[in-house]
Amino acid sequence: QVQLVESGGGLAQPGGSLRLSCAASGSIFSLYVVGWYRQAPGKQRELVAAISSSGHTNYADFVKGRVTISRDNAKNTVYLQMNSLKPEDTAVYYCNLNPGDHWGQGTQVTVSS
Repeated sequence: QVQLVESGGGLAQPGGSLRLSCAASGSIFSLYVVGWYRQAPGKQRELVAAISSSGHTNYADFVKGRVTISRDNAKNTVYLQMNSLKPEDTAVYYCNLNPGDHWGQGTQVTVSS
């Protein structure tokens, strides 16, 4: 059974940075595609960035140039480095692993002055 734990969220000022972590247990992590999603109040969950088992990455247009996704398979962890944060980045951020559609519990990111 795959278990995911997100961390690193919190309060940041506009223009600031946060690094989110997604730690996985219980499976062969390196074989999974990992995605970061976010959901703001009243909005649908949306993909922010994803990284394949081979390290190929893709980003949503609204974060391109501000966000970097990376993975450390030795630590079973995927990171989301977010820079130049905007108030509209405020959301709960979730980690997702496929195959299997595994989700973490989410971590709150709030961008406000």
